[in-house]
Amino acid sequence: MPDSNNIKLYWCPQTRAQRVIWMLEEAALDYDPVVIDIRDPDRTPDTEFLSASPMGKVPAIIDGDVKLSESAAICLYLADKYPANKLAPSTDSSLRGQYLYWMLYTPAVVEPAMAEKFAGREPNTVQNGWGSFDLMIAAFEAALKNGPWILGDTFSAADVMVGSSACFMQQFGMLGDSEVLKAYADRCMKRPAYKKSITINDAA
Repeated sequence: MPDSNNIKLYWCPQTRAQRVIWMLEEAALDYDPVVIDIRDPDRTPDTEFLSASPMGKVPAIIDGDVKLSESAAICLYLADKYPANKLAPSTDSSLRGQYLYWMLYTPAVVEPAMAEKFAGREPNTVQNGWGSFDLMIAAFEAALKNGPWILGDTFSAADVMVGSSACFMQQFGMLGDSEVLKAYADRCMKRPAYKKSITINDAA
């Protein structure tokens, strides 16, 4: 396995950065967490952080010469760069297409659908690429019919992405009567790496 060389992780508690901590723990990588209080408008600008995250958002990582932000991009990068724990199908695997789809499902579908629901906006399934909250839930449920994980029997980085969304929605009572997604969220939350990410988040 390539030397992770102590990846620097910029993060803030109670943000999407928790899913990257989960990913780093699943990949068994060494990392140096650096808290960036993104809620403090008067914080001193950190030029190194901004070089990895031009919009000043967490999470962001620096791994040698690689500087990267956005949780889906970071999880994609880590799974491919450090393959020892097999968190991504190989590029010639028949599962690679599904894997890439579900890696991007959270930012492209889940989060905008949740935002629309929270705001009380009327769904426009023709205009909006994410369809609607109900359509998002239905597609998510259908993908788990061959579970226990989003790609079937094997846990992957895609489960870090969509699993973090399932856990969030369960926490806020947004899964309704979906026993499939509730059970999936429970499986995710029982993983040691997920528990470690929560412990780190809560201790900050």
